[in-house]
Amino acid sequence: MSTFDPDALECLAAIIEEGGFERAAQRLSITQSAVSQRLRALEAQIGTVLIVRSRPLKPTAAGQLMLKHAKMMRLLRADLEKDLKELAPSSTGGGREEERISVAINADSIATWALPALNGLARNGLPIEIITDDQEFTHEWLREGQVLGCVTSLGQALRGCRMEALGTMNYVAVAQADYAAQHCPKGLNAHNFHQLPFVAFNRKDNLQHSFVTKAFGLPRVMLKQLFVPSSEGQVRAVLGGWGVSVLPELRVREQLARGELVNLAPRHQLEVALFWHCWNLSSDVLDGLSAALREAAAQSLRTGAVEAT
Repeated sequence: MSTFDPDALECLAAIIEEGGFERAAQRLSITQSAVSQRLRALEAQIGTVLIVRSRPLKPTAAGQLMLKHAKMMRLLRADLEKDLKELAPSSTGGGREEERISVAINADSIATWALPALNGLARNGLPIEIITDDQEFTHEWLREGQVLGCVTSLGQALRGCRMEALGTMNYVAVAQADYAAQHCPKGLNAHNFHQLPFVAFNRKDNLQHSFVTKAFGLPRVMLKQLFVPSSEGQVRAVLGGWGVSVLPELRVREQLARGELVNLAPRHQLEVALFWHCWNLSSDVLDGLSAALREAAAQSLRTGAVEAT
């Protein structure tokens, strides 16, 4: 079996992850010409193009396979460094900055329970890179080999991956207290939702629609939406009186208790089941990530009622 130059593999990964040759060169602290030469050498060795030189750059199918291979090599090195530190605690390790351990986590989990789960791993030197996306799309990063694990609402294991249920995150419809008193004093219902602006995360965010259709038994709805691509930003926008938003109860619990926010539909909530997917490999680093997320989810999410879909 052919062996691949690890520097060339890291060049390929950096080009894809950074979205271009110039930024890849900056990240790797080499010239842009050197990045191009290493990529051409790798493509010559494999015998096919790995990156489509378009705007934006895109990996070919072979490029995606090689990216996954590069990340597997990172994982093996991270496992080795962990073992070496246990044998020689004074060792500072030889990992390079670009060898990041990447995971995709939905923004609401980052804003609530997921970051504390990773505190210990980060403090112990694991070079974590968190990529954020909507929970319905984080698994695409794993499918394409760009991350080694993801928190997602997809309840079906991906090929070559293992999956475990984390728990259920409950979402509620909220608005700032004065806004609610002025615009929907009797709460949110099937007759007034279309008059109110909903603050969504981005255009991929389907939570607002899902809440309204489920709560009021409607087959399809049209909403007036504003977009704030940050979980923290959504909360701040609602507190600022922008409109209504469907947010994790875990995230707005304190504001609800203080009366700053009002639950506009207390009889209704949207339950979103979350799952952890990762490569089906024997790895101490993967096992550590899985255990940390599992334990944190058990403390913060509702468990025992999650079903794969």
